[in-house]
Order: sequence, then structure tokens, then C-alpha cells
Amino acid sequence: MIELLAVATITLLAVISPGADFAMITRNSLIYGRKSGVYSSLGISIGVLVHVFYTLVGIGILISQTPSLFIAIRTIGAFYLIYIGYKTFISKNISFNNSEKLDVIGNFSSFKNGFFTNALNPKTTLFVLSVYTQVVSFSTPLYIQILYGLFMSFSHLIWFIFVAYFLSSNRLRVSLLNKQKAINMFIGIVLAMLGLWLMLSQLI
Repeated sequence: MIELLAVATITLLAVISPGADFAMITRNSLIYGRKSGVYSSLGISIGVLVHVFYTLVGIGILISQTPSLFIAIRTIGAFYLIYIGYKTFISKNISFNNSEKLDVIGNFSSFKNGFFTNALNPKTTLFVLSVYTQVVSFSTPLYIQILYGLFMSFSHLIWFIFVAYFLSSNRLRVSLLNKQKAINMFIGIVLAMLGLWLMLSQLI
């Protein structure tokens, strides 16, 4: 019971803490609408399962013990965030009506944005590894460990769908889209800065 409470508490705190996932959901929900935000949330939740899978099969231990492999993951993730940040920074303004009626980037593209943002996010790598190596006991049955992973994924899904619904509400979205150029530039800078921070932190 104590282990379950520890996993749940750490997961919920990790989910609501600001980071690349939150910035991505904010970006897609405001620019492309609620549907895009929801599909991005689904992508993030599946990305979490990727981390859970390789941790459970032992690759996670290899990553934690092989600095060069972890650095490679951080570098790829950093470049992806910088790229998305740049695309957001230079994105053109869209009208609210059109953005509601048209699936601007498509469901798969929205899913892909969320998936790769999370799957290449070293923050999630460290989160999942720390939970399974520091909190979960070696004696915990495999099916329970799998359920923990599903809980992590589901928690990300529910939280970010909530964020997507909140940010894409008509009244709020109309207000924010009236300032979308400044918002796009801000979110783009945040995503790019997160990417740069990942790259520079490897040199320190």
C-alpha cells in the first residue's frame, strides 16, 4: 500500500509539473484547437508507455549505466524541441473560426507531436527509471509493475486532456488567439530554450 501511494504521489507531481509536454499541449490546443490537444495528449501517454516498456525489459538500466546512450537520447530530444520551437515561433496567425472548422495539422501529426515530445524527453526517462529503481521493490509482481506503468500513462492522458479542454474553451481561446503572435513567439522560445537547456546541461 505504501509503495502504491508513493508511486501515485510521485506520478501526479511529475505530471502537473511544467515542462516540454505542457508547452506542447498549450501550443497545439491554442493554435490548432481542442481536437489537436487531445490527440497530442494521447501521444504523450503512449510516449510514457515507451519509457515504461524499456525500463521493465531492462534497457532502462542499460541507459542509466551508459552515459553515451543517455546523452544521445538527450541530444535527439533537444533538437526536436528546438525544431518545434522554431516552427511555433514563425507560425502564421490563423483565424479562430477556421481553426475550429479545419483540422490544420491532422490527428496523426498532433499525436506525433505529443508522442515524440514525451518519448524523447529525458525528464520522463529519469522519472520512470527513478520510480522503478528507487520506489518499486524487486519483489513486486510484474503485473503490478505493469499496472503502475499504465497508471503513469493514464495520469498523463487525463491531465493533459484537461489542460487541452481548458485552453481550447471558446471564450479563452478567442481571447488568447487575439494575441496569438506574441503567444506563439513565447511558446516557441520556451520550447527552444528547453531544447538548448538539454544540450548545454550535458556540457556542464
